[in-house]
Parts: sequence; C-alpha cells; structure tokens
Amino acid sequence: MISKRRSLRVAVVGVLGAASLALAGTAMAATPGAHTGSAATVAHKAPAAKTGITVKTSVSSVRAWAEFRVTGKATGLKPGSKVTLQQKQHGKWVSLPASAPVTRDGSYSLRVKLGLKGKNDLRIVSGTIASPVFQMTVR
Repeated sequence: MISKRRSLRVAVVGVLGAASLALAGTAMAATPGAHTGSAATVAHKAPAAKTGITVKTSVSSVRAWAEFRVTGKATGLKPGSKVTLQQKQHGKWVSLPASAPVTRDGSYSLRVKLGLKGKNDLRIVSGTIASPVFQMTVR
C-alpha cells in the first residue's frame, strides 16, 4: 500500500511539474492548486489524523512553589510519547523540568511547582504539537 501511495505521489508531482512548465508565464502556472478536481486536490483529500493537546489545571492560582496538577488529553500522539510543560520567559518558550508520558487512552498528568510570581503563560508541547496557552497566577 505504501509503494502505491508513493508512486501516486510521484505521478502527481510529475504531472503538476509538466503542467506548470507548459503554462509558464500565465496566471494559471502561478496557482496550480486552484483547479477543482485536479489530481493534486484529490490526493490531498485523504483524511488526516487530527492532533492536539488539551489542558486542565487543578487550580487557577497558587502560592509560590506550591504544587498543582496539569492534566489533559493528547490526540494523535503515540502512547509513551513525552509531553513537556513550557513557560514563557522574556518572550521565549522555556521547557520546565515537568514532563510525563502519554497513556494508552491519550491522557497525561503532571505535578508542577512554579516560583515566578504573577501571571505565567504556560503550554504543553510534544514535538511540534502545542496546546493552547493557559495562565496560572502565582502569588
């Protein structure tokens, strides 16, 4: 099955390459994917696995260095994949020493302690997949 997909992909790329060379200099060559029903759009309509990470915290604010939990579900990740907590510090995302594996049902659970007082922007990441940003107030 993989070799059939690969040969179809090579054929589609070859057809698109030849079509763009034949139509060089026209508006159609600038937008080859605009044709409805072309081989390129048919090849891209295959269902993609939806990936994402949800987040839920045990509390909305904590005292400095008090422990709280961050839980959620990771869809599209293999069981055993590692999710890591990141904190925005001076405009950059910094990975904190809080990580956990994804279970068979896609859930994860982290125990976290934060020391930076104020509103902290946090997110959970795994590879290139990131959760929505959430805030935790440390007092």
